[in-house]
Amino acid sequence: MIFSTDRASLLDAVQNLSRIVTKTSLPVLEGILISAEQGKVTLVSYNLEMSMKKEIYASCKQEGDIVISAKLLTEILRRSDGINVEIEADDRLMCHIKSGNAVFDIMGMSAEDFPETPSVPETDKIQIKGGLLKDLVRETLFAVAATEGSRPILTGLKVEIKDKIIRFIGIDGRRMGLRQERININENFDFVISGKAIGEAVKIINDDDADIEIFVNKKLVSFSIDGYTLVSRLLEGEFMNYEKIVKKDFTQQLVIKTREVIDIIERISIVINDRFATPVKCQIDKNLINFSCSSSLGRATDIYETELTGEEFVIGVNPQYLLDALRACETDTVRIKFNGGGAGFLIEPIESDSFIYMIMPIILK
Repeated sequence: MIFSTDRASLLDAVQNLSRIVTKTSLPVLEGILISAEQGKVTLVSYNLEMSMKKEIYASCKQEGDIVISAKLLTEILRRSDGINVEIEADDRLMCHIKSGNAVFDIMGMSAEDFPETPSVPETDKIQIKGGLLKDLVRETLFAVAATEGSRPILTGLKVEIKDKIIRFIGIDGRRMGLRQERININENFDFVISGKAIGEAVKIINDDDADIEIFVNKKLVSFSIDGYTLVSRLLEGEFMNYEKIVKKDFTQQLVIKTREVIDIIERISIVINDRFATPVKCQIDKNLINFSCSSSLGRATDIYETELTGEEFVIGVNPQYLLDALRACETDTVRIKFNGGGAGFLIEPIESDSFIYMIMPIILK
């Protein structure tokens, strides 16, 4: 195998593909499969859960395949200063990499040992603008469970398209993020995709106005983005019934300015040394909210003036959960709906239904 190509283009592709490469008992999966043929080179990375592929232009003198360590190839390309790079691999898997005056000779791995990657037939298709997809993910991914725990499906985002409305829902058992938008798609879809996979997908979106194509079957989903193809297994199991959460009746509500309350929570959180364990106490009176928190570092209080509809109450809130939700809000002002201090509360826009966030309270001692 012998090919040459633009170093910057190859580096960009290798860096993107390297993000899904993980430590594994199969050393070949810690590398990137490189296949050279006339006029192009195809790069593939795979971690048995998702794969990423990218084709770039190359001048190919001899066709062939090789697997090269993703970490090592990234460092070589990043630290070289040549405009172009030439890679040559022989039958003994020795790779000769030259860029500018720098020359490297490293051992590769056999392409025959690289597992076959899955593919999705281009039939059931969702077409969506890159900017909208990024918004849907950014404003819900924070609510996805970070670890599998007893319900691995909660590490994924539920994607639902029904009646020309697309919804992304993330739930980790203590909070929920729902973002929806009208979309010109007649078909109905309902699947759950790994939060890690869709998070990687949106990282390679460079043009918010570009059309992103998503292909889905019963077990896999594929994203076609700027010449990249990312394929991921869908998560199996029963997702939580989010509709029960959003259709509840609430007895109290108030309106806040998101930026002002974010500033207050960030300010008093200075004395919190563990944001996922220390609650912020909210004494909600008729005309103001009294925020307070204390830890081994000290104590802090602040107030926010607003008007409460319903009876006064006290509630304990995870400050990081509240910050995540308020930062994701796309409006300057939001409505918060409560059922006292012992039940989950909702955050929603005042003049639309584009998002709903739910947070469970922390019981105060």
